[in-house]
Amino acid sequence: MPGYHSKLTNASRKIGNVAFLTFKTKVRGPVTTMSPEDLVDNELDIIDEALFNFKANVFFKQFEIQSDSDRVLIYLTLFITECLKKLQKCTSKDQALQEVYSLAVSKFDIPGDVSFPLNTVYAKPSTLDEANQMRAYFNQLRQETGQRLVERVFDKETNKPSKWWICFAKRKFMDISLSGRGQ
Repeated sequence: MPGYHSKLTNASRKIGNVAFLTFKTKVRGPVTTMSPEDLVDNELDIIDEALFNFKANVFFKQFEIQSDSDRVLIYLTLFITECLKKLQKCTSKDQALQEVYSLAVSKFDIPGDVSFPLNTVYAKPSTLDEANQMRAYFNQLRQETGQRLVERVFDKETNKPSKWWICFAKRKFMDISLSGRGQ
């Protein structure tokens, strides 16, 4: 059975072979928030797609890339797993927001870096400017994804994490982790 792929094909541009997709955000970065005319019938953006398909996709050991948007989906799925590892130790929503923010803005590798785990399927940015744009784009994606994940994981009434999300913290999508070995 194949994984769930991105349905988004509206990439305005790409860096390397990673689609530069717009998404709803309040986080500053290279992507400005989607305008209401860009949203058709409450259409999902790439982050919504990654969160919606996460629980199904995380079980796959192989994932066929069908578009450049799938590379963003793969990255976000791996990042969500890293966030869940942090969230399983959190006792409140405020603590969780701090943890995912610090994870999102901490130093991370991009395609082309020696320790990036998916260099075989991601093209290296061709210039230093493109590398900086990709890092800023991934940073903005990471921050927005972390915020939306916390909203889904933590119950509004009890302020406790949902066991139905936290149980996925130990899963490894494609047997890969964005963090280094032993972390």
